[in-house]
Amino acid sequence: MKRVLSSILVASGVLLGSTLASASYAADAAAAKPDAKKGEQLFANGDAARGILACASCHGAAGNSTIPANPNLAAQPHEYLAKQLHDFRSADGTAVPARRGAGGANTVMTAFAAALTPEDIQNVALYLSHQKLDSEKAATASNEATMLRGQKIWRGGIAERNVPACAACHSANGAGLPGEFPRLSGQFPAYIAEQLKLFRSGERANNAMMHDIADRMSDSDIAAVADYAAGLR
Repeated sequence: MKRVLSSILVASGVLLGSTLASASYAADAAAAKPDAKKGEQLFANGDAARGILACASCHGAAGNSTIPANPNLAAQPHEYLAKQLHDFRSADGTAVPARRGAGGANTVMTAFAAALTPEDIQNVALYLSHQKLDSEKAATASNEATMLRGQKIWRGGIAERNVPACAACHSANGAGLPGEFPRLSGQFPAYIAEQLKLFRSGERANNAMMHDIADRMSDSDIAAVADYAAGLR
């Protein structure tokens, strides 16, 4: 089960990126010499002069969100976060972003990410990667009826439909793999489920592997594994 969901969520990025993409963003980060202090300032306070709102207003102090619609960002891999922020943006201002929302519409993050410079993105991503997930505020599993199903998918996947174990990419405890795959432990179940469905529909088109995995999952599979992943620590 863990292996299955790992692969699923791994592909998504999510939260859920490809190795080449991660390597590329890692190289960008090194070249730009990201500054976590500047990232903290932008995350916590925004930049009124540039019309940038404080990220903390939606994602919580130090990236620990208390709003299910807005994902926890604390302790996510630096490279992964940077890639997602880039993917919310249009490559040339007119092209469709790789990360879109329901119905293929741009999400609110498209406008926010568009206002950020490459340096801003690296700085904020580095800052968040250094933060700790607040176990007191983090989401957890709540549906006992689907617990066993979710665990099975996470650890072993769904063999008959070629769905790999999520744990293979997102790790047994849901911590993810630095530089490549996002942390899913403590993430809101509704958010994980939404992202898997967006991967499945192709509206989130920034990870082909996650599309293929989610495409072989039913709504009940997604709900079960999303809830289970949230409870991992």
